[in-house]
Amino acid sequence: MIFESHAHYDDEAFDEDREALLASFRENGIDTVINVGASLAGCRATVELTRKYAFIYGAIGIHPSEVAELDEESVTLLQEWCALDKIVAVGETGLDYHWPEPGPALQKEWFERQLMLARQVKLPVIIHSREAAKDTLEIMQAHHAGEIGGVVHCFSYAREMAREYLNMDFYFGIGGVITFKNSKKLKEAVEYIPMEKILLETDSPYLAPEPYRGQRNSSLHLPYVAQAIAELKGISYEEVVEITERNARRLFGL
Repeated sequence: MIFESHAHYDDEAFDEDREALLASFRENGIDTVINVGASLAGCRATVELTRKYAFIYGAIGIHPSEVAELDEESVTLLQEWCALDKIVAVGETGLDYHWPEPGPALQKEWFERQLMLARQVKLPVIIHSREAAKDTLEIMQAHHAGEIGGVVHCFSYAREMAREYLNMDFYFGIGGVITFKNSKKLKEAVEYIPMEKILLETDSPYLAPEPYRGQRNSSLHLPYVAQAIAELKGISYEEVVEITERNARRLFGL
């Protein structure tokens, strides 16, 4: 069965058909979903989803683009949520320099705070890094992130950066981008990364694979990702599903 390691089913893109969509997963081979918080409201909604659906587990964290909303009271909230039964990771957290705001200094401060939170609550971390490879790596190394453990979600860097994350024993979330024709750099990295370090993810509702590129994404599209990885690795689709599920259960303690 497919393990979806990163989705946002709290997103308003699913407001019209969330229940029907989630109800269809099991018959389509989707066994477990990690719903990932990206804002305080998203974390609150993630907790509710974990309570409503037996197959959904949660990650609690604040996306770099949302850190301007945080203060000391927020830290207490995050700690309380992380203590709940079905919360299995801290994240997503990291750095995103694609947009000018929030500025790098504020992003770095809250990335470090969330790495410290992950260490404190003894949960793996889900890393978001876009156009910020060097700074992300430096902060992770400074905080000995290898001791915390986790996954670089929607990995988008080259083989050289993959080597650095492998040195920290991190996992790699691979999603719809692997199916894009212009993803040569990512394909080379995935060929290099051992299967034992790969997780399947969608980042739903974002980053739908071919042939659905540009449309709303969902975990139902994960077979396209698994098939692309199978072709790159020269193994069967079934092996990709089995190995990535085992990897995700190991990382998240499920």
